Amino acid sequence: MKLIVGLGNPGKKYDKTKHNMGFLVIDRLVEEFGEPLNKNNFDAKYCRFKFEGEDIFFVKPLTYMNDSGRAVGMLMGYFQIQKEELLVIQDDMDMPIGKIRLRAKGSAGGHNGIKSIINSVGGNDFKRIKIGIQHPDKKSVVDWVLTPFNKDDEPVAMAGVDKAKDAIVDWIKDGNFEKLMNQYN
Repeated sequence: MKLIVGLGNPGKKYDKTKHNMGFLVIDRLVEEFGEPLNKNNFDAKYCRFKFEGEDIFFVKPLTYMNDSGRAVGMLMGYFQIQKEELLVIQDDMDMPIGKIRLRAKGSAGGHNGIKSIINSVGGNDFKRIKIGIQHPDKKSVVDWVLTPFNKDDEPVAMAGVDKAKDAIVDWIKDGNFEKLMNQYN
């Protein structure tokens, strides 16, 4: 089983904001696999389908970023999903725009969505894909993460989204996350 969760904020006004990188990757995965998010339960929009006999979930929590763990915890509890089957896609201000990094575990690093998930699932030993959004120069962090990329940065950011999607497709097909870390990091 694989639970793939993209972090973001629900609603039109957040659609293309930097904090919604996880949602953008889920959108790309939905297109790639032709599996729409057709369920609305557990404070999340999600789909569940079989790929080569394995259950795969694509998930967008509807709880807003800071409470993402609630949706993740409910899904994991109901479907009896283990932490090693969880992959979370998040934005990261400490990386350049569009750069991706795969991690097998780690701290929240100040990311409130990740903090919420760590609290909900009882530990930080779950997989992540981080997509760089860069730290703001003079803007407040909240203003930065809740605004879209400018026209110069958007193509770079979307290339990162596509690379993250490719890494996840490879993980779904192969299952060897450590090998992917070596390949994509």
